[in-house]
Amino acid sequence: MTAHPRRLLALAVAALTACAGLVVTASPAAAFVPKTPPLTTPWTNQVSTTNPLPEYPRPQLTRTDWQSLNGIWQFAGASNINTPPTGQTLGEEILVPYPIESALSGIMRRQDYSYYRRTFTVPAGWSGRNVQLNFGAVDWQSKVWVNGTLLGTHEGGYDKFSYDITSALRSGSNEIIVGVWDPTDGQDIPVGKQRLSRGGIWYTPYSGIWQTVWLEPTNSARITRLDTTPNVPAGGLDLVVQAANAGGQQVTAQVLNGGTVVGSATGTVGSSFRIPVPNARLWTPDDPFLYDLRVTLASGDAVGGYFGMRSLGKAMLGGVLRPTLNGKFVFQLGTLDQGYWPDGISTAPTDAALRFDLEQQKALGFTMVRKHIKVENDRWFYWADRLGLMVWQDMPALASGREPSAVGRTRFEKELKEMIDEHKGITSIVQWVPFNEGWGEYDAGRIADLVKSWDATRMVNHNSGSNCCDSDPDPGNGDVIDDHMYVGPGITRPPTATRFVVNGEYGGLGLRVAGHEWPTTGKFAYEWLPDSNALTSRYVQITSRMVDLINGNGLSGSVYTEPTDVEEELNGFFTYDRQIRKMDFARVREVNTRVLGAANGTTLSLNRPASLRVTTPGYTNRYLRHADGAARTDVITTSSSTTDRQDATYYVRPGLSNASCYSFESRNFPGQYLRHRDSRVYREANNGGSFAGDATFCARPGLSGGGTSLESANFPGRYLRHRAEQVWVEASTGGSFNDDATWAVGLPLWRSGADLTVGQSRSFRVTTTGYDNRYLRHRDNLARTDVISASSAQVDRQDATWIVRTGLADNSCYTFESVNYPGQFLRHAGYRLQKATNDGSATFQQDATFCAQPGLNGGSGNVSLESLNYPGYYWRHYGEAVYIATNGGGNTWDSAGSYNADVTWNNAAPLG
Repeated sequence: MTAHPRRLLALAVAALTACAGLVVTASPAAAFVPKTPPLTTPWTNQVSTTNPLPEYPRPQLTRTDWQSLNGIWQFAGASNINTPPTGQTLGEEILVPYPIESALSGIMRRQDYSYYRRTFTVPAGWSGRNVQLNFGAVDWQSKVWVNGTLLGTHEGGYDKFSYDITSALRSGSNEIIVGVWDPTDGQDIPVGKQRLSRGGIWYTPYSGIWQTVWLEPTNSARITRLDTTPNVPAGGLDLVVQAANAGGQQVTAQVLNGGTVVGSATGTVGSSFRIPVPNARLWTPDDPFLYDLRVTLASGDAVGGYFGMRSLGKAMLGGVLRPTLNGKFVFQLGTLDQGYWPDGISTAPTDAALRFDLEQQKALGFTMVRKHIKVENDRWFYWADRLGLMVWQDMPALASGREPSAVGRTRFEKELKEMIDEHKGITSIVQWVPFNEGWGEYDAGRIADLVKSWDATRMVNHNSGSNCCDSDPDPGNGDVIDDHMYVGPGITRPPTATRFVVNGEYGGLGLRVAGHEWPTTGKFAYEWLPDSNALTSRYVQITSRMVDLINGNGLSGSVYTEPTDVEEELNGFFTYDRQIRKMDFARVREVNTRVLGAANGTTLSLNRPASLRVTTPGYTNRYLRHADGAARTDVITTSSSTTDRQDATYYVRPGLSNASCYSFESRNFPGQYLRHRDSRVYREANNGGSFAGDATFCARPGLSGGGTSLESANFPGRYLRHRAEQVWVEASTGGSFNDDATWAVGLPLWRSGADLTVGQSRSFRVTTTGYDNRYLRHRDNLARTDVISASSAQVDRQDATWIVRTGLADNSCYTFESVNYPGQFLRHAGYRLQKATNDGSATFQQDATFCAQPGLNGGSGNVSLESLNYPGYYWRHYGEAVYIATNGGGNTWDSAGSYNADVTWNNAAPLG
């Protein structure tokens, strides 16, 4: 066929603009137009059809000579990939590297079997060198032919692979054909969130070439991978150079800082050797400094790379096991990043778009991102390294809901090892997550141990969310206990001596934005909010709870769902098209900063009860308490007397002499505070003079490396510390001082701030003006309020009468038993307060336990009843029904208005 002159002109322009002079002889860009995506991102129209994603794709193994094969290829659907269409013109065009199902590819349909075809010529300057054909990723099985020669078959949708095509090349034009088969969840292969029957939390599948394809000339003996392991204690970088056709060769490596060589060493291919990095500048989220690396084989092959110096581990800090970065606890505050795009599905439209998502998460104050059951291209990891975001890397899951076959298990473990081997040198990766919520899970303990054997330098999270959906018991392997809780946040299990605790998913707060939603039905969120202000307020409210979870429960990391909406999921900070910010980002950053402050010991929860636990090894069952006015430490547990537990509970107030610091008010002696006098600490009422300063303590990072140290406001350098059971304010005396002066300021030993009499019958009267003749009662099992008086029918009066019991889930709180239905209790379910029979489950016991607090609207004899397992939610009457509600939350009954009055009840004499 003779080309039209305009096509020849377009071809010439494409050839000139292709990187490094690549001659493109496939159909020209002028003939190609991408499809229109369901939603358009800011980068959709910036995608080049001649040279898309032009950046060098492998930042940790760079060569100066290379040529992108991204661009327009010929395309055709097929019934198999066993008969390549050699020398044939295919009927369609596709823009590589966007997956077949994406709008940017120009195909935008599902195709189980397909062929890609294009031609190229090798630049004359490459003469005498071998030529490598590199693929970033092809989902799932591929066969590659060059000039009719089958180079190999590859299986795996997320890993890189290459072929040396030198022997298959010919002078002039060369032909590449790639055949692809992708069964998605029709077979047991790692698929992550992809589903043929998409919808809800399952997304559009992506198939075929979805990462950059490129050529590069090399020597026959060539470097194939750099396995870098920073060794901070030894002051160097441990390096293993992987190479082909170079067994036993000597290799030279240089570490550079801004072009200056700071360390060099020689070793041999395949063996570990150490390059000194003197006075290393350590990589952290606050200072994500990266060194450059230059590696040369004795036979001449040379590559570039980079790395960050940092150490990972876990340590007992402040009496709690914590993950460490460079020996310090850095709270891993993250998001659940799915890595989906409305125009490119799995492939970001441009590198700027890829960077944008991470930059925005960083700007919001996050320190970590959980890459959720997908493996990104190398440039995504480069930006995580460069911007300073720690990464939890999930393994793409096998399909959920069925037992994996033997073949599926083999495929899973092969691809899992590939993922780990290919990413050992990524500085930002701090944790491997082989399973999520039991999806496709098997042999979780063995797999966790296997991952640890492949990479002992990082933490292993055997199953993120094993508390919620795992059919197998937690085998106890790995380094992490990971609970999921929606809306949350929360955890159900404490840290141990070997595993720290994280909340691997929480949040899921939803907001609909017309014109920026995926055009299908079935929108999904865990809780809906009416507008941006309410959404932001709700985020601030639930995320604020992590201050107590960090200080009181040993929480070390959290993952919010999610940075952007994804198809039907509308839980993002951004809409799916990245066009609309759904929250007030300044307020999000502010609360995130508070959470990080709690982790470094400088932020406490104001106006909430707390207890101060000793962190000195061997004494961590002791709490600061007052006895006869003097402060001391005693062994106190949940079975200790009420008096002892209340004596060890304090309200954290703004500092009396400095509002940016704290004062600690006695729970059972209101108006009396912890203060120091003559170096001893007492519980006393304000008697003027220096009292305000003596009763004010500034929260500092724990001197022992974890928890909080409390520095005297008027005697800087002196800290609250325990010594010989007594409590003092002293300057450092060495020895165990740092441990003795570090406290875990966390959940109170006595959660109720108001007292009810256990065993007494009570009725609860509404205090809202105009409704104060109404009482809380049950009718048809649901709680509501009705006008009830002494002259009301006996059954009505009994329905409104409750026996106060010790809390089923916490004996410092209360449970309320029906007078006329013994064994039935008030509990919340679906936010509605109702009467139900105790089924003995932990969920029921928690749902039926409420902590009494002084009435939020004030008033003598008034109380507000707070849910134990939904902190911040109180009994509220709303339209005659009674709910557990939180001020400004996402449900209609959470609306503000008269909230404080509606959640304040008069603790009245019994009606029946």
